[in-house]
Amino acid sequence: MSPQPGSPRQRAVFRFTQPIVGMIWAQTNQGVIGADGGMPWHLPEDLAHFKRITGGHPVVMGRKTWDSFPAKYRPLPGRTNIVVTRQPGWGSTPEAGGAVVLDSLDQALVEAQLSPGGDEVWVLGGGQIFAQAMDDCNVAVVTVINTDVPGDTQAPVMGPEWMFRGATPKEGWHTSANGTEYRFTLWARGETEFEAPE
Repeated sequence: MSPQPGSPRQRAVFRFTQPIVGMIWAQTNQGVIGADGGMPWHLPEDLAHFKRITGGHPVVMGRKTWDSFPAKYRPLPGRTNIVVTRQPGWGSTPEAGGAVVLDSLDQALVEAQLSPGGDEVWVLGGGQIFAQAMDDCNVAVVTVINTDVPGDTQAPVMGPEWMFRGATPKEGWHTSANGTEYRFTLWARGETEFEAPE
């Protein structure tokens, strides 16, 4: 990925020498990533960061994650949206409009790499999809939010093969316009080359 435009406070700069199959999520300090089918916080800066990272590349998600997006944002623009579900017939319903619907993660990852921008594929969750995708991914971009809120979905557990590659800011936190503290972190495994976020 080439450097992304943006302010120095929010810029995420990565350089990789192999195709990316990445995971991207936001979590609290305690690892909560969701509650009642949505995110238990409002952080516009993270939404902008998500758009910068995934824009122009296919995204893979489960049906519940797709459903968690407001209808006016489905499908996510400028990206091939691939939804994995075993629910028979869901792909022909109005709710699936704009999505490529497949019944396995393996099929979804192949479809994604054949889609426009498929040199980078971003897995969006939810929890079951992250768990299934972990062995296929080489990058994880994680926003850590300095808050403690209850939730019913936890971030995936990354094993010792995952190495911390850097954070923005390197120390401390950004502060959102609404007062929420957050930081962007990068994890990778294998021989991936990188430039840590500034």
